Amino acid sequence: MGGSVNTNTVPIASSTDESYNASMCLRFMWEESFLLGSGFMNKLEEAANAAHTFFMANPEHMEIQQDIENYKTTAGKVSLVDREARQHMEDYSAGVRHYDKEEYELAIDLLERALEGYYSEDADCQIMCEGPQKFEEHEYLEYKAGLYEAIADHYMQVLACKHDCVRELATRSGRISPIENFLPLHYDYLQFAYYRVGDYVKALECAKSYLLFHPDDEDEAKMLLRRHKLESHFLQVAAAGLGYTYTEPNYWNKYGARQDEHSVPSSISSEPEDGPRLSLAKKPMPKPDRELKEGGPLLYSDVKFVYNSQQLNGTQRVLLDNVISEEQCRELHRVASGIMLAGDGYRGKTSPHTPNERFEGATVLKALKYGYEGRVPLKSARLFYDISEKARRIVESYFMLNSTLYFSYTHLVCRTALSGQQERRNDLSHPIHADNCLLDPEANECWKEPPAYTFRDYSALLYMNADFEGGEFIFTEMDAKTVTASIKPKCGRMISFSSGGENPHGVKAVTKGQRCAVALWFTLDPLYRELERIQADEVIAMLDQEHLGPSEMNINPKDEL
Repeated sequence: MGGSVNTNTVPIASSTDESYNASMCLRFMWEESFLLGSGFMNKLEEAANAAHTFFMANPEHMEIQQDIENYKTTAGKVSLVDREARQHMEDYSAGVRHYDKEEYELAIDLLERALEGYYSEDADCQIMCEGPQKFEEHEYLEYKAGLYEAIADHYMQVLACKHDCVRELATRSGRISPIENFLPLHYDYLQFAYYRVGDYVKALECAKSYLLFHPDDEDEAKMLLRRHKLESHFLQVAAAGLGYTYTEPNYWNKYGARQDEHSVPSSISSEPEDGPRLSLAKKPMPKPDRELKEGGPLLYSDVKFVYNSQQLNGTQRVLLDNVISEEQCRELHRVASGIMLAGDGYRGKTSPHTPNERFEGATVLKALKYGYEGRVPLKSARLFYDISEKARRIVESYFMLNSTLYFSYTHLVCRTALSGQQERRNDLSHPIHADNCLLDPEANECWKEPPAYTFRDYSALLYMNADFEGGEFIFTEMDAKTVTASIKPKCGRMISFSSGGENPHGVKAVTKGQRCAVALWFTLDPLYRELERIQADEVIAMLDQEHLGPSEMNINPKDEL
């Protein structure tokens, strides 16, 4: 076992409508410039910057990521520019990076500059809100405002716009969600950085600005907070008077402190010390609304426990062996060869993550359909259904979930190394990602927003074979570079983990042969149950009752399911 599972932490090689439209334009610029590259080499740098800008706003876009890596390989050492970057955020991110490296003087310079930029941007944001406004809740034909009501509507929209500057200034280009506790975190980092360089007066000032406990302080942070609270009060009063709904967002919470070895829980907080802390430093994800447990029974005597979360250097992780037998692996592989289609599950793209491998897949319902039609043995098709249910039960039990775990998506997938394309590969078979949020390594965040499958709660991969080269499953830090655990697939081995940003993962390049697995994603929300799985349940129930007629099964063999 010691040679097949590596849990040492090591670095690996880098392998709202307006925002969307801007991003698509930038990607078009990149593609056009790249096409002109052979005749206009000076355009390549501009194209790379456009691609980098697009990728910063769309970190889940694997094709652009590969384009950028190809450009870096061709051009050598380059410094790409994010054309939509905000300087105060860039200064903040750079300050945090220096802080993490214990380069405190450099961190102080950048964080102070970030604060100055933030307050300047806030003043500009306030001014820009003074123009014409649209009162969206009154955009219907029956609404006719009188003079005074129209004036009130306008000024309340101006006020709402100004109030939203807090969110605007804490949100990266292309993102929907702001960085929580963004402004206070400047002072939190600064108070310790000043302390480390021996400037205790400045450290105390920043600590006070962070806590806002000194009522006579009239600095910018105090005045901004006072103004923000007054705006909130006016908005709530106006909402009650004008008859619309207003909910006050909370961008500054008491959990958002620095998260490092120097961060000491404050005795003034009434919250538990292990509460979620959000920043751009290395940190845990927000605490879920359920208690995290693990170590429950594995339900089946033949299943062998291998490693838990601690041994895999993470949270909500488990590695198991003997989930299925060698014979079941062989039978499942035979089924796969008869039912898989290239690009299935990837919108027809045969090489969705890397041009150096071919991807094929199939769903449970498709397997049952082929079994019913006689294309594959029905017993073998049912095996796919049964082992996926076995995996679901094990995951639900081991993580000691108090509610039912539902299938969100079930996919039998094989990835095959393409001959002649394996030399000098520097990419991954599946780039580092998280299953229910958009991983943003630059910001050290995982954004739980579309197009991510935000409803997914747990994931599992059940491997079918080991006769290939490469293809190790890896967990990383949120930087998408530092590997925390590496797992070599083999028949019957299953890795399962929670689907959030606490578990970034990917697959190393498959350089020879074919790697096959059953990929399973689960949800605790019954609204997001897999439709094909529900249909498959119905088919199985009918088969159990030995009603095999097409009319009774309500399934048309000619349908493309």
